Amino acid sequence: MHVRAVRGATQLDADSRDHMLDRVAEMVRSVMEANELEVHDFISIIFTATSDLHSEFPAYAARQLGFDDVPLICARELEIEGSMPRVVRLMAHVETQLSREEITHVYLHGAAALRRDLHRVRALPDE
Repeated sequence: MHVRAVRGATQLDADSRDHMLDRVAEMVRSVMEANELEVHDFISIIFTATSDLHSEFPAYAARQLGFDDVPLICARELEIEGSMPRVVRLMAHVETQLSREEITHVYLHGAAALRRDLHRVRALPDE
């Protein structure tokens, strides 16, 4: 068993509570599916949100998915001029048999443009 970090990001269309919960839950579930993870495989998750998102804590979406005993924390993303708006990111620490090279990072919706450099990325572009 190895400890690995898995990254993810999603972009919201608007700052609304329901939309935040839907998009963050989609991102967490996608990370789990892409890496064949269960809730008990997670050690911790750090969520960040851009400063234009205020409607809900991203971690609340993970709590609703059953992450009751996994340490979660939310933080504010750096405000860099020209950066993508309405983005929630995560970095999850997990226990897995996957090698570092086998980990699949997940970038959904507009956030797919953030990491075109990664070879193992599951991206869902805007529709």
